Amino acid sequence: MNYLEEKLTQKKENGNYRVLLNIDDIREEALLRTGDFINLSANDYLGLAENKSLRKEFLETLNEANFRPSSSSSRLLTGNTLEYQLFEEELASAFNAESALLFSCGYHANTGIIPAIADHETLILADKLIHASMIDGIKLSDAKCIRFRHLDYVQLGRLVKEHHSAYRSILIVTESIFSMDGDETDLQRLVELKKRYPKVALYIDEAHSFGVRGNRGLGCCEEQNCIEDIDYIVGTFGKALASIGAFLISNRTAREYLINSVRPFIFTTALPPVNIAWTRFLFHKLPEFNQERSHLRNLSAMLHDFIATTTQPPISTSHIIPIMIGENKKAIHTAIELQKQGFYILPIRPPAVPVGTARLRISLSAEHTNKQMLDLIKQLKQLI
Repeated sequence: MNYLEEKLTQKKENGNYRVLLNIDDIREEALLRTGDFINLSANDYLGLAENKSLRKEFLETLNEANFRPSSSSSRLLTGNTLEYQLFEEELASAFNAESALLFSCGYHANTGIIPAIADHETLILADKLIHASMIDGIKLSDAKCIRFRHLDYVQLGRLVKEHHSAYRSILIVTESIFSMDGDETDLQRLVELKKRYPKVALYIDEAHSFGVRGNRGLGCCEEQNCIEDIDYIVGTFGKALASIGAFLISNRTAREYLINSVRPFIFTTALPPVNIAWTRFLFHKLPEFNQERSHLRNLSAMLHDFIATTTQPPISTSHIIPIMIGENKKAIHTAIELQKQGFYILPIRPPAVPVGTARLRISLSAEHTNKQMLDLIKQLKQLI
């Protein structure tokens, strides 16, 4: 126990100590203090999570027979219901793909799929800034992995050329929109590389773009017109779609293999059918949210324009906008000052980001207003 206490003390001293916060209490306190609570730390990109009219409409579809709050087992036992079957068929159809497969969360998807499809004859080439779930998935695999410099397509191309003949397959693993920097992958560059080297497969995590990019909200793969060229598209429902769970878009053979190979899929109780029904309900409406997507783009542009007036490099090209602070304790102090003004922003510190790059991660939502962004910019000018 002394060892654990020492490790906790170290975290407190270097500004990396964290506690669980009750968001309901925080919201109530902020409303009493400032009359406003502007949540800039959630991933509710379309503003659907607090939309009471959507909740009411969905609840009207439920009755005693179809309200099923538990699956009671994994999908390979008795947890595979009609809701799952219909939703996977609808997802595959929307992406014009052969198949889709649902997972309980994005973390389970990435930590399960990657080690299932990558063995000792596979070389994984992963962007330096991929999410922890993909890093853990790679660690669980038997594959050799080389991390290339963030968005460095020249280095990536050189690595593919150097190693192409030595492996049965090369899996390029990356995100479309990166969760901490808010910048984007040029997916067409990856597709061009894949077309030059037949052993290359592409694994793209669309967690932060699904719902907010593309004419139908399917993500950056839709926006960049390359869905059919991506071998594995992973997306999540717990962000823009205000639900829970994740999905994979792939060919039919990959789906069948993964059902028989992905440990988190095989050994996890399936999400309750009522959750799948809620996700389907929102997914059917996803093409209708173009106004929300447009408003989110406008809000993002306001903050991008502000960043351009500062000494900070313009990293983000999306609705995720980092305000780089550097030192942990300063990031904590800046976040607290903004919270006093009703802006709920949390400091992002190592290990979520590299040491020395602590930041405020502003996560915009379509529910935010232009006035709120102007007020936020005013506060940021005084603090950074």
